[in-house]
Amino acid sequence: MSAPEQSPLWDEMRTTTQARIGLGRAGDALTTTRLLEFSTAHAAARDAVHQPLDVSGLVTAVRDLGLGEPMTVASLAVDRAQYLRRPDLGRQPADLSGLVRTDADLAIVLADGLSSRALADHGAPLLAAINETLPADVVVAPPVIATQARVALGDHVAHALGTPTVLVLIGERPGLSVADSVGIYLTHRADADDFATGLSDADRNCISNIHPPDGLGYAAAAAVVAGLVTGARRLGRSGVDLKDTSRAAVAARVVDALE
Repeated sequence: MSAPEQSPLWDEMRTTTQARIGLGRAGDALTTTRLLEFSTAHAAARDAVHQPLDVSGLVTAVRDLGLGEPMTVASLAVDRAQYLRRPDLGRQPADLSGLVRTDADLAIVLADGLSSRALADHGAPLLAAINETLPADVVVAPPVIATQARVALGDHVAHALGTPTVLVLIGERPGLSVADSVGIYLTHRADADDFATGLSDADRNCISNIHPPDGLGYAAAAAVVAGLVTGARRLGRSGVDLKDTSRAAVAARVVDALE
């Protein structure tokens, strides 16, 4: 006997989540339609991980934003296969000699991470939203595009550019519901030379699940970034001591408008 998957309850619940719920069954297995949907999602997730980033296409898209000529770097991982087997190589740059030290306050790294598709789809528009939302007194260095990269590669970029703050926009690990999600990692030190000492994840702040229209939108993510950048500069560090106050700020503005 087949279990029904169409009902007002399941239909309503599916509008609130991308999770696979109320799938129904045919005998003791999924229906053919649901099984094919699962197989398609699994293939999309695998493709997102293994597909190399279209660097030239992303360079063109970022250049069109007018934020300076994008610079490109690569990690010590020579290809996707080695990148997946050796996470440590993805944290180390192959060559940063092309990066010129600047007087900027903030470096932005666009890294392929575990989903090059996510960066290709969302990297440029997300970068544009962040640039529009950052405080006016924050000087941003020309963007850096990194391939076969892990989050910690951004520390080396910040040290090379001489910026006390770095944002790493990186493709997140694909799942069976989402294969194009971007995460943003903020790291701030009082002195750019501190990046040379090595940092842990406790020194970073993360904004994840950015993939409009189903995930966090560009404007909302950019507002959180702006709040964290301001807070990190005031506090003198990022990480566990830095809290996201963007929602409180929005609520305060709403209250002020109502009074």
